[in-house]
Amino acid sequence: MDHSSNLIDAHELHSQIDDSDLRIIDCRFDLADPSAGRRAYLQGHIPGAVFADLDRDLAAPVSPDSGRHPLPDVDTFVATLCRLGISNASNVVVYDAGNGALAARAWWLLRWLGHERVRLLDGGLAHWIASAGPVASGTEQVEETQFRPEPRKDIVMTTAELESDIDAIASMRLYDARDAARFRGEIEPIDPVAGHVPGSLNLPFPVSLHEDGRWKSKNSLEALWLSVLGEDRQVSWAVMCGSGVTACHLAISAMEAGYREPRLYVGSWSEWIRDPERPVGLGNGSLRDPGAADLA
Repeated sequence: MDHSSNLIDAHELHSQIDDSDLRIIDCRFDLADPSAGRRAYLQGHIPGAVFADLDRDLAAPVSPDSGRHPLPDVDTFVATLCRLGISNASNVVVYDAGNGALAARAWWLLRWLGHERVRLLDGGLAHWIASAGPVASGTEQVEETQFRPEPRKDIVMTTAELESDIDAIASMRLYDARDAARFRGEIEPIDPVAGHVPGSLNLPFPVSLHEDGRWKSKNSLEALWLSVLGEDRQVSWAVMCGSGVTACHLAISAMEAGYREPRLYVGSWSEWIRDPERPVGLGNGSLRDPGAADLA
């Protein structure tokens, strides 16, 4: 499998579907209906694909201090990978329904444990089906494997680090992948407090996609990130979102353009607002104290 890109086209995946080292992970999920992803998987998935649930497999249980999708414990996630038949020798392809916003989390978690042989299916299941790819129903039986992790602390950003020097956040190039209206604090359909981390910047993840959910060309992504991060492709930067999921999409986008892998603020907005003492940014930078009442 060619690893010069973090993306794979449906036609290329189809040509490699019988590769014994190939492992495919279906990451479909619906925040409004957490069981919908598995139901959809059972109804139809790419042949050989196993299912990974965002809440149970790609995140730790929520705690009073955490965001909505905490970083899983290393040993626990390794056990998940072994159950899914993924070893250090596996060539992994992850996908969701279409745009990759959810599957990107699985892509990032594998890289976090030192496994770089992972790619995201461009256009997801929708593109696979549109390309006449076959679909299987029910579950897949896979042999349990062994996986040796090499955790990378260098790509993880924590709340403690951010709140230790809030004035320094503006120099961190911390990009928030949420919708612009949520970032500005005009609406908040998921979390109890609206706004953003002071000093962070907004870059909604769909900026990397065409309207049909397929990724833009490499040239387009290079132009995008040149305007965002500048000419230095080794510049230090970071990503966040609501709960450390769609932010991973921005990481793939920039890396496709040849930029350095960013750090991920895993806790993201949903963890930042756990403490009412942490300041909240609104609009283009005004602040307010959320207060305990906002967290009710």
